[in-house]
Amino acid sequence: MIPIRDTAPILTKPVVIKIIIALNIVVFLYEVSLGQQVGRFLMTFGLVPARYFHLTETGQAGFLARTYPVFTSMFLHGGWLHIIFNMLFLWIFGDNIEDRLGRARFVVFYLAC
Repeated sequence: MIPIRDTAPILTKPVVIKIIIALNIVVFLYEVSLGQQVGRFLMTFGLVPARYFHLTETGQAGFLARTYPVFTSMFLHGGWLHIIFNMLFLWIFGDNIEDRLGRARFVVFYLAC
């Protein structure tokens, strides 16, 4: 069964959730628009385990180049169903977590998870 809503009341509007969903959609539409170049985009912004275990040469060096994919990969999706269901569940359950934690702590929580 696919949930379409929850019954837990919220006290604040889910501002951060809306921003995260919008960012995910924008990044996904950009990803889809790349066509044949999507592989390079995913290798740059995706979390590629071989990059961290020195199993492959990626041409990237430095702390920042190895750190930002940990965060940018959160906004990458493998297809339409992947993004649709991720955003659906984020919308349904994320608003309650944002409401409970507050906006700033929710952003930290989201990025940490």
